[in-house]
Amino acid sequence: MTSADPVYLVGAGASVGAVLRYATSRFLKGVTQGRRFTYGTFAVNVVGSFALGLVTVLGAGDAALLAIGTGACGSYTTFSSFSVDTVRLWEAGDRLLAGWYAAANLLGALSGIGAAAVIAGLVV
Repeated sequence: MTSADPVYLVGAGASVGAVLRYATSRFLKGVTQGRRFTYGTFAVNVVGSFALGLVTVLGAGDAALLAIGTGACGSYTTFSSFSVDTVRLWEAGDRLLAGWYAAANLLGALSGIGAAAVIAGLVV
């Protein structure tokens, strides 16, 4: 049995992550319409950090890390949208919310990884 080419693993994972990213943002945009805090970007960053933390802590193999970590989580999460959202808030004069948004994304992502580590510790 031959192993899959890493490019195909990353590509397959990325296609899943991109579709999930789109679906999450569309869903949360409808739920939180009119709000300045970008919940879609925040949610995908926290959930993606949790997922990557979980597969990493559980000791996933190279193929799983390529497909799930680099591919799915890489296309699901977004540092660029987070950065643009923060700058837009800042430029709009809502500097307090921009600071809260930046801090919430960082703390949320770190909390997601921490929760994954705790859950993985209970499972293993």
